[in-house]
This record gives sequence, structure tokens and C-alpha cells, in this order.
Amino acid sequence: MSLPHFIARRIHFQPSEKKRNSVSKPAVRIAIIGIALGLAVMIIALAVVTGFQNEVSRKVFGFGSHIQVTALSNNQTYEMPPIVVSDSILQELSMLDNVAKVHRFAVKPAILKTKQDFEGIVLKGVDSHYDWSFFADHLVAGTIPQFTDSLISNQILISNETAQLLHINVGDGLLSYFIQDNIRVRKFTICGIYNTGLVEFDKLFMLGDIRHIQQLNQWKENQVSGIEIGLSDWSKMDDTSYQIFQHTSYTYGNENGHDNPYYIRTMKELQPQIFNWLGLLDMNMVVILVLMISVAGFTMISGILILILDKSNLIGTLKALGANNWTIQKIFLYQSAYLIGKGMLWGNLIGLLLCWVQSYFGVIKLDPYTYFVSTVPIELHPWAWAALNVGVALITLCMMLLPSHIIAKISPVKAIKFD
Repeated sequence: MSLPHFIARRIHFQPSEKKRNSVSKPAVRIAIIGIALGLAVMIIALAVVTGFQNEVSRKVFGFGSHIQVTALSNNQTYEMPPIVVSDSILQELSMLDNVAKVHRFAVKPAILKTKQDFEGIVLKGVDSHYDWSFFADHLVAGTIPQFTDSLISNQILISNETAQLLHINVGDGLLSYFIQDNIRVRKFTICGIYNTGLVEFDKLFMLGDIRHIQQLNQWKENQVSGIEIGLSDWSKMDDTSYQIFQHTSYTYGNENGHDNPYYIRTMKELQPQIFNWLGLLDMNMVVILVLMISVAGFTMISGILILILDKSNLIGTLKALGANNWTIQKIFLYQSAYLIGKGMLWGNLIGLLLCWVQSYFGVIKLDPYTYFVSTVPIELHPWAWAALNVGVALITLCMMLLPSHIIAKISPVKAIKFD
């Protein structure tokens, strides 16, 4: 053990009665509290922002997957022109790297009517290969629709928002009116009710058999509104989208092969307002981290300055014995490391405990109409937590180099005389 480290340990772990008489004790305690509270706030901010971004993103992706392929002449409404999708195209897309699932879909606006109420909605048609895992996780009543290749199913899945607006429940029949050249009616049976908390989408979509839409639009079996593609890693969405473009750029979406080439868009392009809003949270998190590190750092600087002044006699004695400035500086840097470590330990305990309480009990509630989630979501990755701790430790320790330079200005004669 080096001499600076040995002296720093003796100072830090000296008997309690000596610490009680030290004028630096309150300042050191405030510095530790500043580090602890600052790190706790940073952990909570990181967990909330990450959780919020990922939770809202997962819900949006659950409704429309990560990438959609539609007709180039898409008119930005839910009356989409059809594209022709063969089994070979689906198989080719499913073989691409990072592609986890591929399925056809079709959409069509409708009006739902009961004896007392009516509501506008969009019927999203899917086939028997559709992955229902997202809606199964958010199912609040009933069951997921079961589709077969032989018979057209009248089962539909509606949202809890729609069920409450129309005062309907699982097992009820529901008339749907589709307005084209003339009004066409279909009667569906509600088999399940879901609630994702993403109210804007919950109120918009109900899910049923894709063949109803194909019949209503007089489409052939291989004509659909588009293809939804789910990815294994959505952080590579743009790269995968470009690969899909390369594989489908010369594929046309109708029987004649002259119109409606495929149009590939990511969900970020389809819902820019949501993802731009989520992107702004990164800036908020950076501001919080900078402010908290600054507050914790300057609190620590104040504590170390007072500690240096309190130990001025020791500094003067060490200089009189021949110790250079850097040797004495290292004593207080080691001391700073002990204090920072103690503050970070308490900060981690407080921050992680509060995150755990919110994650399991959902203490803080939110308005889903505004924030798309009903409680504050928490998600903290181990690598992000570790990186935050390492960054805080290094930055605050580097900030301690500034007050330690005051040691060079302390005169041994005046320091010893001062004592």
C-alpha cells in the first residue's frame, strides 16, 4: 500500500470521536448526500426514459410491425389499393437477416352499430399465419380469434375502448357497415377484448379475417393491402428496410405488372409524430444527467475544499517532511474516491429500490390518452446501469483534481503556525 493511500485510509477510517470534532464532517456528509441523490435521480431518469421509449415503441410495433410493404400509389387512407403477394415473395422476405416474421394484411374502414350507439373503426384483416402474441399479452377478456384456411371466420377482436363506447362484451353480435358504391353489412361475433393502453390505436382498430375484406373489395386470394414484417432487432430497422427494398424494387403489385410497385416504409416513417416525440426524450435525459453530475460534482468539490482546509496542519507537516504536492494531492484524491464510493453505494440503493417499487407496484399513474401508458414504465439494462456508474465515478473523480491544486498554495510554515 502506498503512503498516500495509507494516510487517506487513516483519515477516512479514523475513530468516531475524532470525526465528531472535525469541522469538515458536515461538509463531507453533504457531499455524500449530493452524490447519492444525484446518482439516484440519474438512475431513475435513465430507467424511465428507456422504459417509456421501449414500451411505447413496442405497442406501436405490435399494431403494425416494424416495416410495411404497400402499394406505391398509397393514398394515405385506409382504402388502400391492392398489391399481389405470392407465397414465394413471403418466403424470400422471411429468409432475410433480422426478419423474424412476415404476414399479409388488409384494412378497410367501417362503421360499427348497436341499437343505441355507433362508432367509426378500421377493420384490420389478417390470416391464419398472423402472430397474435402482442394482443394475447394485452387480452383482458375472451380469447384470440381462430382462423383456418377452409372457412371464413366471423370472429373479431375489439379494444376495451370500443367495447365501452358501444356497451358490448364478449359473445355479442356486432353489425359492421362498409360504405362503397353501396352500403354492405357484415355481422361479426366478438371473441375477445384487448387493451394496450395506446388509446389512439385501441379506438381505431379491430381485427378479423382478411377474407372478409377481400370479398368486400372483390380482390383475388393473393391481393392484399400490404405485408407486415417483424424484425428480431428493431435498432437495425433502416438497414433491413433497405435490404427489403433491394429484393422488391422490381416487384409490381398487380396482375398486369405495370402499376403499383411495392412501397417499403418503416414504422418510424409511418408514425413520425410518435417517434419524433420519443426522440426528444433523449435530450431531456441528457440535460438531467448533466445537471445531476454538475450538482454532485460541485457539492463534492465544496466538501473536499473544506476537508483540505481542515487538514492544513497535516499538509504543512507533510511538506516540511519533504512530501511533494502530487503526493499530498493523491491523499485527497483517495479520500475523494472513498467518499464518492460511499455516495454512489447509497445512490444505487435508493435509485434501484425506487425503480423496483414503480416497476412492480405502478405507484405513479399516467393518463394513457396523453402518454400512451397508464403507469410510468421502468426499464434499466445492466450495461446502461454499469456505464452510468462508471461515468459518474470517473467524471466526479476528475473534478476533484481542481480543488486538490489548492494544496500547492499552502505554505508549510503558515499551515503549522495556523494550527
